[in-house]
Amino acid sequence: MFNSAIFKKLEKNDFRTLIGIEIGMRQHRWVPAEMLPSFSKLFAAEVRYRIDRLLGFNLVKKSVVPYDGYRIHFDGYDALAVGALTLRGLSAIGDNIGVGKESVVYEGVYDGEPVILKFHRAGYTSFKQVARQRDTGDRNHWIFIARRAAKREYEALKTLAEFSSDSAVSVPAAIDHNRHLIAMSIAPGRELSKTAVDDPDWFLDEIIEQIRKTYSAGFIHSDLSEYNVFVSPDGATLIDWPGYVTTTHPQAEFLLERDVKNVLAFFNRKYGVTRDCEEVVGYVRV
Repeated sequence: MFNSAIFKKLEKNDFRTLIGIEIGMRQHRWVPAEMLPSFSKLFAAEVRYRIDRLLGFNLVKKSVVPYDGYRIHFDGYDALAVGALTLRGLSAIGDNIGVGKESVVYEGVYDGEPVILKFHRAGYTSFKQVARQRDTGDRNHWIFIARRAAKREYEALKTLAEFSSDSAVSVPAAIDHNRHLIAMSIAPGRELSKTAVDDPDWFLDEIIEQIRKTYSAGFIHSDLSEYNVFVSPDGATLIDWPGYVTTTHPQAEFLLERDVKNVLAFFNRKYGVTRDCEEVVGYVRV
């Protein structure tokens, strides 16, 4: 979880040292200690002092085998991303409002407006389970996997929202992005799984319409369910986009059908609403 108390204690050279380790991790699983002054553009004595502080804050990890080396802990990566966004408009981080397999979500304030802050964790669990033997280029370290996932979701949100008003998909507005962190607008309403809707047929139609617009834009969510749809009196908003595929993907039709089946199964299970999956998929593809 993001620790705002520690973040407030960080100084300019703490961030420079973290950035130096980040740079080194593009080539090394554990960044050799002797390389950090060059990567951080700091004197060796200053780097040693900063490393001790960062270890004490649990923002970096140390290895002594086969050499003294360091890498960023996810709290340190959080600090780098938050530090970057605070220079551009982020002024507050509030309560943690969600923890998933691949993300942690907070409330926040950006340019004076309430936002959602989503820290991607894609690859972190699987990375911990894999033993690496060689000190090679480390583009597959979890921080870079999470960074790519965040960039992918941010770009998808921007693209889906930038169509004309009639064809734009209802998604959270992408506000800013750095490393594995996205700032986005708050989706209106509540999560579908936690809401009892008063007109399930109407809401199901609204969700199907968003799926159709998504498909028309060349995208398929590919992980759609009652857990990543928000509903309000105005309709439905689709969230969580890092796993989307395009309509040219080899498994596009399978993934589209799976999305539709998930939504239809939920409405049938909870409300007794029945729709033919093949007919809905046919409508989406028109």
